[in-house]
Amino acid sequence: MSGPSLKKQDAHDLIHESALNEAKELRMLLQKCVEDAQKEKAIKVAEVSIEHWESRTLQHASSEEEGLYKEMVTEKPHLKTLVIQLTRDHDLMRKMVEQMKALLINNEIDERLVSLMDSLIIVDSLHNDDEMNKLLGHKEFYKLEIMEESDEIA
Repeated sequence: MSGPSLKKQDAHDLIHESALNEAKELRMLLQKCVEDAQKEKAIKVAEVSIEHWESRTLQHASSEEEGLYKEMVTEKPHLKTLVIQLTRDHDLMRKMVEQMKALLINNEIDERLVSLMDSLIIVDSLHNDDEMNKLLGHKEFYKLEIMEESDEIA
């Protein structure tokens, strides 16, 4: 069962927005460190960035998969394809974080890390839009559609 904030579009959107904004700030900081050849600082920023993606976005993703997505498909089976797509987004983000870890382990602190962070931000942003507008927004749209139909009947 998912937490109540996962089913509430506004609250859920705030969770996504705050994590994504933090990720963007970390990305900008990493870019600056790489450009300024501050390798030690870049390593620390990369470590914090990886920890951020794992503890904020990917942990949230796991919660969605274990609760919200299962509940939504149970309630509305026609959302199964969308849930599969959203889960694939999560898988892509997990793979990119693993690639970041590999670069860090190999002490390869360069533009590739920044590029991976850009990719993560793009995928996460698109994912968040789909989740808000197609999964959670669908519920409101469905209610609105029913209300409009009942107005036509009355």
